[in-house]
Amino acid sequence: MTEFSCPLESTYTELPEVFFSKLSPTPVSQPKIIIFNQKLADKIGLNLSDLSTNERTAFLSGNLIPKGIKPFAQAYAGHQFENFTMLGDGRALVMGEHVTPTGQRLDLQFKGSGRTPYSRGGDGRAALGPMLREYVISEAMHALGVPTTRSLAVVTTGETVYRENEFPGAILTRIAGSHIRVGTFEYASLHEDKAITQALLDYLIDRHFPAIKEKDNQALALLKAAIEQQADLITHWMRVGFIHGVMNTDNMALSGETIDYGPCAFMDVFAPDTVFSSIDHKGRYAYANQPYIAQWNLARLAESLLPLMDGHREEMVEKAEDLLNSFEQVYKNKWLSMMGSKLGLAGIGNKDEKLITDLLDWIHQNSADFTNTFRDLRKEKLPHEELYNSENFKNWHTRWQDRIEKEEQGLETSFALMRSVNPVVIPRNHKVEEALQAGEEGDITPFHNLISALDKPYEDGDHLLPYQAPPQPGEKVLQTFCGT
Repeated sequence: MTEFSCPLESTYTELPEVFFSKLSPTPVSQPKIIIFNQKLADKIGLNLSDLSTNERTAFLSGNLIPKGIKPFAQAYAGHQFENFTMLGDGRALVMGEHVTPTGQRLDLQFKGSGRTPYSRGGDGRAALGPMLREYVISEAMHALGVPTTRSLAVVTTGETVYRENEFPGAILTRIAGSHIRVGTFEYASLHEDKAITQALLDYLIDRHFPAIKEKDNQALALLKAAIEQQADLITHWMRVGFIHGVMNTDNMALSGETIDYGPCAFMDVFAPDTVFSSIDHKGRYAYANQPYIAQWNLARLAESLLPLMDGHREEMVEKAEDLLNSFEQVYKNKWLSMMGSKLGLAGIGNKDEKLITDLLDWIHQNSADFTNTFRDLRKEKLPHEELYNSENFKNWHTRWQDRIEKEEQGLETSFALMRSVNPVVIPRNHKVEEALQAGEEGDITPFHNLISALDKPYEDGDHLLPYQAPPQPGEKVLQTFCGT
């Protein structure tokens, strides 16, 4: 097969060598492209159109390495369910960094590309189902307006992956702002030479927080910026009812993107304590806990950055603690603003928090569907459903109408605001599982149909009806699995 050029850079490997290991993907026997995201390729200016179908397939499976490219696996650590452990890319390789026409630097990573020095006894491979899951959920999250890594392609390998059963193997091509995690800083801080952590900090600031370059105490400024960034991200998750499921510190990306879609899921019936992940036995990463876990993870980042903060240690500890304690109010302000927008309110007044919480209490008490309740509210006339005929709801609805009529922007603008933040369709867990199961059995059509249905989640249409309905009792997904 002919060589070809793909102008990927590799600035990450200019960091100290403890952060990565260079190696090539393990070739696969019979690669086949299941899905390729041409819209994403066009958007980021990644031109693979000069390649033949066989060459593109060979590249996206790791069988064909572009000239001059030196892939690498990243080292990192992490707190997993509060337990610290050494980790790293056990089945993934960053092929390099693509610079878009607008100057944005993006990692191009293959997931499921074979063993690495960080595999810890694993086979380095991925099963088709979990790779399709990451593809559909990440692309749906992007369409919903949630910061996220993206998916460029899924390729089957022609090989079998052995987990609890046998599954077809696959490789996902992930596009990310970077793969620098809180766990990367935890890993760096284990080394006695603080110049290692300083190098990572300098690189992160240069790549994601250039405004901090002008700050005096950059480590402290980075912590403050990360608090704002992660509060924004979690607010988006809460807006659409997303539950990550495995919010370990190695799964908190300092690019501000949602990353690592393992046992993730979306709420149907609204319940703050909702958990889907089969490994989250105590509900640590439940829907309502996600802001608190983000704060806990940021405390681990602060610990790693502390030696780099300028000033006396006790003073820096106090300043870091003050910043961490500010997360609760930073997040609450963002959450109130977001929930206000879901109700058509451009600004939040003194009594609006009770209006919001009373509605959420009513949704919870009536086991109502989270997405569909807000979808119904964004209509100028509510559906004639028994659910909305209760006196409690009618009283709340009257209060809300009185409040929304006081908005200076006018009713039309309020409803337009609601339509922009309340989706009409989400990746319903039962529809995702249905599409993944069909894909594993060789029928990829339901998967493509699901991708199409989720492409414009704020635009209504009759074609979306099968994807809007909550699951019937026999369709409910009770648990999701990591897939590693």
